[in-house]
Amino acid sequence: MTFNRRHFLRTSMLTGAAAAVSGSRLFALSGDGIALSPGSYKNTRESLAAYRIPTWFADAKFGMWAHWGPQSAIEYGDWYARQMYMQGSSQYNYHLTTYGHPSKVGYKDVVPTFHAAKWDPDYLIDLYAKCGAKYFFSMGVHHDNFDMWNSKYQPRWNSVATGPKKDIVGMWKVAARKRGLYFGVSEHLSNSFDWFSTSHMSDATGDLAGVPYDGADPAYADLYHNISGMPADFLDVKKTSAMGRVAPDRWKQQFFNRIKDLVDQHQPDLLYTDGGIPFEEYGLGTVAELYNVSEAAHAGTNQAVYFSKTDRDCKTGTCALDRERGVLDGISPVPWQTDTCIGNWHYKRGITYKTGKTVIDLLVDIVSKNGNMLLNVPLPNSGEPDFAEMQTISHITAWMKSNSEGIYGTRPWKIYGEGPSTKVISGGAGFNEGKKPELSAKDIRFTTKGSTLYAFAMGWPTDSFTIQAVGLESPQQPGKVLNVELLGTGQKLKFTQSADALSIVPPATKTSDIGYGLKISFA
Repeated sequence: MTFNRRHFLRTSMLTGAAAAVSGSRLFALSGDGIALSPGSYKNTRESLAAYRIPTWFADAKFGMWAHWGPQSAIEYGDWYARQMYMQGSSQYNYHLTTYGHPSKVGYKDVVPTFHAAKWDPDYLIDLYAKCGAKYFFSMGVHHDNFDMWNSKYQPRWNSVATGPKKDIVGMWKVAARKRGLYFGVSEHLSNSFDWFSTSHMSDATGDLAGVPYDGADPAYADLYHNISGMPADFLDVKKTSAMGRVAPDRWKQQFFNRIKDLVDQHQPDLLYTDGGIPFEEYGLGTVAELYNVSEAAHAGTNQAVYFSKTDRDCKTGTCALDRERGVLDGISPVPWQTDTCIGNWHYKRGITYKTGKTVIDLLVDIVSKNGNMLLNVPLPNSGEPDFAEMQTISHITAWMKSNSEGIYGTRPWKIYGEGPSTKVISGGAGFNEGKKPELSAKDIRFTTKGSTLYAFAMGWPTDSFTIQAVGLESPQQPGKVLNVELLGTGQKLKFTQSADALSIVPPATKTSDIGYGLKISFA
């Protein structure tokens, strides 16, 4: 899709005029500076290098996430607010058929249909806590520029002003902390300025070719952004990355002020950004603000965790590394996190979800490598999980009830595992979870707690099975085994330990279709 230069010039003039009419309030932020709450941390890499990940996060292992907002109202998958303005995309075609042409009916008109009519945060947090989550994430703001709290700097486009007309972040927070869960928020705002540039474009062909989409209307610059002063190729999707973070300084200042407002109002224990730390001193300011606010709430000791997806950011202190839909190939010396989803990030009707076994395979593999897993269960417009989602949740719940002793509070062993899957190398970066084979009874993952070794067999063996790493003369030198117990039952299993392996006779009755955990004690 190409963009008409005359349309760009016209749009720039209009959006420039918007600044004079209503934008003085929107962009008066440019002179505010980076004002941090008092504390140990400054918005510099040198200051943040002193940060260390708190022990509670290394113990927690499993969190759940409601990646939920106005784009969920359409129930047509990820990145709807961007791709509904991309002629020829499936979401453009769906929008055209369902709502009308985006020059007439745009995302601004979809936002009020986000009702959350059946959303019950207390019920859902109960559900997630029973599922085994030790922390919970609310969506704070996605790339669509819509704040899910009573936003000081986005007064028209937030969940209190329109849509549900509720402080979604605040209500999630109360429900989570009431049940003892750590509370986190995710921000995807830093990418919004260029991600949403498609709303300023127009069709390249057809009866409405060249007619601007509603993003070009200066009356809605507070949602779609004031793009005045940006180069012409900013509005060429063939040249611009959706996640490129191309933005003027006035936008970087607004980004900082909005995330500071989110942190100051809700004092989260965790803050996730969709990418690396953005905009240098502005993004570093959001990290410092999180940590300083946490210090004030915890008698001078920072207990918060910030997540970046960039190795450079977290190489020395600063943050915890997050891998979107990705798993490391080996044990990390410091805690890290995978964020993943049972389906699309935003709800999509009719999609096939990950099974409980797929989720648990991922969790056990991640924990064996010193990681945590953050799992999104996408909510529909109503805010109530569908039947298939509830099935996956119930399978995870049942497995965690029996096996979580070998998950929470554990640390990696000398090796993370053994079996065929350990021979598969997938790069250790993001978006590699689909390259991992389904784990079987021959795939073992290890965790430890004190002198106890936990071994998870990710399938049910038909006869006795062996763990080579627990042989008396294995390279790991584990020592003499005294007892092997089946987690969740207390049942002691028969075993034989030779120089080469530990051979275990499983119980006659199968206890799980997913896999099971063994508690191994040594002399």
